[in-house]
Amino acid sequence: MSGELPPQVQNQLAQLQQLQQQAQALVAQKSQIELLKKEAEAAIKELDKSPDDVVVYKNVGELMLRSDKATLMTELKERVDLLDLRLKTVAKQEERIQSRFNQLQDQLRQSLGQMPPRGG
Repeated sequence: MSGELPPQVQNQLAQLQQLQQQAQALVAQKSQIELLKKEAEAAIKELDKSPDDVVVYKNVGELMLRSDKATLMTELKERVDLLDLRLKTVAKQEERIQSRFNQLQDQLRQSLGQMPPRGG
């Protein structure tokens, strides 16, 4: 069937599929970032409940290193800020992809509307 479509329409369909794949990848990326943010926020919440002189450890690769509450709190807050920034970036990418998807969809409808009906 796609052999019967003009090259322009085939190209538009391919672009739509590519945009759809990009959108799906962004959704997965966004979910991962949101999960990391929730984990960091939960750690902040728990750390906030602890006394200032509490002994805390943080994972660094395969190691657990001793740290102090204030340093760890600062690192976690910076991590949340960074994850917020990444979420905003992903949201902007989603908007651009959605806009391009809608634009291509309209172009495709126009192209298909201009095609002569197939005999059969």
